[in-house]
Amino acid sequence: MLPTLPIGSIVYLADGNQKIMILNRGPLVEQNDEKVFFDYTGALYPAGLDPEQVFYFNKEDIDEVVFEGFKDEDEQRFVTLYENWVTKNTGDIKRGIVDNNNLNDDSYGF
Repeated sequence: MLPTLPIGSIVYLADGNQKIMILNRGPLVEQNDEKVFFDYTGALYPAGLDPEQVFYFNKEDIDEVVFEGFKDEDEQRFVTLYENWVTKNTGDIKRGIVDNNNLNDDSYGF
């Protein structure tokens, strides 16, 4: 499985044909009337963020990493804290599931 990627990373999602730039990690959202988290929030690259078209996805949904974003000691510290949070909250907050049947929706993952 892929390591946690830094913001600014550019990826292709499984069955995707457009590059996605990672904007956020660990977003909490409502899915099927339940609070869940995804590994990442992304936007089309190079267009950038369009609030009407947000992509929620997990590590396993990534097909290819095109570019890995900037990493320094702050990034390493964040990854440690984030991965500890995921481990600690696994029983309380479920990981969101990407619904591949809804890939034409405005938000990948829902």
